[in-house]
This record gives sequence, structure tokens and C-alpha cells, in this order.
Amino acid sequence: MALKRMDNVGIVVDDLGKTIDFFRELGLELEGRATIEGEWAGRVTGLGDQRVEIAMMRTPDGHGRLELSRFLAPLVVADHRNAPVNALGYLRVMFTVDDIDETLERLRNRGAQLVGEVVQYKDVYRLCYIRGPEGHLIGLAQELS
Repeated sequence: MALKRMDNVGIVVDDLGKTIDFFRELGLELEGRATIEGEWAGRVTGLGDQRVEIAMMRTPDGHGRLELSRFLAPLVVADHRNAPVNALGYLRVMFTVDDIDETLERLRNRGAQLVGEVVQYKDVYRLCYIRGPEGHLIGLAQELS
């Protein structure tokens, strides 16, 4: 059996509403919100009795999704939001945008901070990393051709 697709990337957050607003400003659409709890959910994650608020965000093309999770129980046990870009583990989510400068301006109003600087890779891309309002690392790319 072959791999069909990547379904979503999960991000654990403190403030679900603020994070939804940030990703909406980036251009993702809220697909739905729910509270996930019960014995079955704890068996999947290995956390036992859990209660999690989630929001599914979809890219405009309908192919990519982010699952934002706010754990009510058990509480979050580690915080990786300020890890540098060379830390082991999942690094970032990268989005392609039409205009990187305009996108940065809009996202700064929602708490985004530029990590380094906007750079150009040959005549192919303009790229940068930002930290969202909760410190999550996000990459932005603007295709130049």
C-alpha cells in the first residue's frame, strides 16, 4: 500500500482564538472547531484521559491543513516555542505567499516577528522566517518567476 497524502501538521497552542486569527490573517480558512475527549482519544495519543480544543485550518487550495490544539487536560509539559532554528525535532511550517512584504506587514499587526531578514535565493524565491504570536516558527516564501 502506498502513501496517499500528508493530512495535516499539528501545533499545540496556549491561545486558540489568537492563533486562529493569526493564521486567518495569513490566508488560511477555519474548517472547523471541536473539543476532543474521551477514552478513545487518550488511547491514540497515549495520554490517557485527555480533553483538547482543536481547530482545523485549511490552505486556500484545499490541500494543506494545520490542526491547532489547546490541551485542557493533561496540561502541556514542555515548551519548544523559543528553540532556535537548528534545534532537533520539527522545525517549522512553510507557506508560499504572493507578496512577502505585504504579508509581513499584515502579520506584524497580529504579533509576528521577523527572525532574521528577508533574503533572496537566486532568481527563484524571497524567503524569511517569522515567529507567530505564540512563538511558533513559520517560513514564508515568495516565488519570483
